Amino acid sequence: MDAQDKIKVAQLLAEALEQLGIKHVFGIIGAGNVHLFEAITRHGYTEIVCVHHEQAAAMAVQTYYRTNGRLAAALLTTGAGSTNGVTGVVSAWADSIPCLVIAGNENSKFTFAENPLRMWGVQGYDSCQMVERVSKYQQRVTRGEQAVFELEKGVHHALAGRPGPVWIEIPMDVQAARITRDSVAHFEAPVATGYLDAAVSQQVDSAVAALVAAERPLLWLGNGIRLAGAERKIAPLLEKLGMPALVSWAGIDMIDSDHPLVFGRAGVYGQRSANFILQNSDYVLAIGTRLAIPQVGYDLTELARMARIDVVDIDHAEAHKLASRTTQNIVCDAGVFLDALLSRLEAMAALPARQEWLEKCRAYEAQFPWVGEEHADKGGFMNSYRFMERLNRHFKPGQVVVTDMGTALLCGHQVLRIKDGQRLMTSTGLGEMGYGLPAALGVSFANERGEVMCLNCDGGMMMNLQELQTMVHHQLPIKLFIFNNDGYLMIKHTQNSLFRSGYVGTDRKSGVSCPDFSKLATAFGIPSFQIRKWDEVDATLEQVQAATGPVICEVFMHPEQLFSPKLSVVAREDGSLVSPPLEDLSPLLPRDVLDQAMLQGMHEKSRTL
Repeated sequence: MDAQDKIKVAQLLAEALEQLGIKHVFGIIGAGNVHLFEAITRHGYTEIVCVHHEQAAAMAVQTYYRTNGRLAAALLTTGAGSTNGVTGVVSAWADSIPCLVIAGNENSKFTFAENPLRMWGVQGYDSCQMVERVSKYQQRVTRGEQAVFELEKGVHHALAGRPGPVWIEIPMDVQAARITRDSVAHFEAPVATGYLDAAVSQQVDSAVAALVAAERPLLWLGNGIRLAGAERKIAPLLEKLGMPALVSWAGIDMIDSDHPLVFGRAGVYGQRSANFILQNSDYVLAIGTRLAIPQVGYDLTELARMARIDVVDIDHAEAHKLASRTTQNIVCDAGVFLDALLSRLEAMAALPARQEWLEKCRAYEAQFPWVGEEHADKGGFMNSYRFMERLNRHFKPGQVVVTDMGTALLCGHQVLRIKDGQRLMTSTGLGEMGYGLPAALGVSFANERGEVMCLNCDGGMMMNLQELQTMVHHQLPIKLFIFNNDGYLMIKHTQNSLFRSGYVGTDRKSGVSCPDFSKLATAFGIPSFQIRKWDEVDATLEQVQAATGPVICEVFMHPEQLFSPKLSVVAREDGSLVSPPLEDLSPLLPRDVLDQAMLQGMHEKSRTL
């Protein structure tokens, strides 16, 4: 074809997707993206995965990237097609997951920022303005010659710095326009810098000095390390330092949970042992974790009270948000920081041994196991924490696990031990119910239609139930576990805590019901199993793990089972309510046990409980 021959913009975009290495897009066809669907399919490089709700597309692209490190795109039509994708965009924004959203829109004669009308043409509206505060880059393409440029620029922004979603809106007439190849503009990315400036270099030196001087140092490692492509540097760092580390929920799968220097996950729903290690440390170096409230609790003055805390984050706002409690706020890419840290440590002849501190950490683990007395079965139902522990024994060497919210999220992230080569993914920022099944789709396609274990709950299943058909259509080997607890268990606990007057909108009796999932599985043509008692567990799990296609396994649990341990509001004898410090999780330990576990004794607030 001669450079002066005209070619459809949609075809140029399909070619650009290939040049960008985007092998999969997830979406639903509509008038606003029909030209793109046709061109992508005809070009033959990028596969379109047709889902049944756009929010599923915008969720699937996240785990796709987290699985194989390659971008995928959500391909949305105009109107409700693009508004449906916003939940996934906000989720990717919160968890710093790069993804590309290509949204169609009405004819460009209607889609201009100065248009004062509520609706632009038929179903049109200002989608770029809608996502402006929850995306790294958003742009409406008004000229066909700029379409490829904006796609390339969007991909650059998605991956550069702190990653996140980008939104490229392309009106339908621009997609259909014909232009010459030599008129196509291309984006040239600026040269990235991977070096430390003098100020950050000094901060690294200070952190090294603090690590050497501390008696009870602690590393707190987050998913920002994986986003920087530096997860393989964690083990060498730990072995060089010889000191304990904790991981964030999003970072659990960066290093083997059984590594002798990894001591679990601290937080509001943390493990007791991990919280005691955090709260008794004297220096905390947090790398690539944003230290959200579920990690640090509600009162910063009570966080690691004996410790200096330094934070490393690529985002200036995140690095400084706890400035009232932190000493150094180091704005730096986690991978660049780890390189600088390791190079300085390698130059040192010897580092102080931390044997006494490590022995204390191991003693906490032995005294406060992840699954303990508070996880006893109740009322003839299996406790979900104990079930999760049993399920863990059936994991395959390369097991990939995604979770929805509620029981699947809490029990999974408190109990599951993830080995090298296994993965565990969820939505930790937005925490949207309905995430699990679309997330499993993303993982499966990223792994060439590979196997995924999806941990879900009855309530969350109903949020994206339609994607069962996507799973069936492609015969994806997704092992879907559904914890049946009659509705919304976490909100039942919230209602019990706040009102003590019965439930509203959280179970069958109060207005919310879920279907018989066995019958539902039959309708979709999916084999299904049910587990109600311990003597059914191992044999059933073996069958589920042996399945080569879609399979559903429903696990029945007590409809009011507690999530524990957790940081809870506690009532004093006089009836007043108090939120304890992070080490004082519920169910509360005997006061003498807590006092002995804290090297400087228990907090004054805890003495009153």
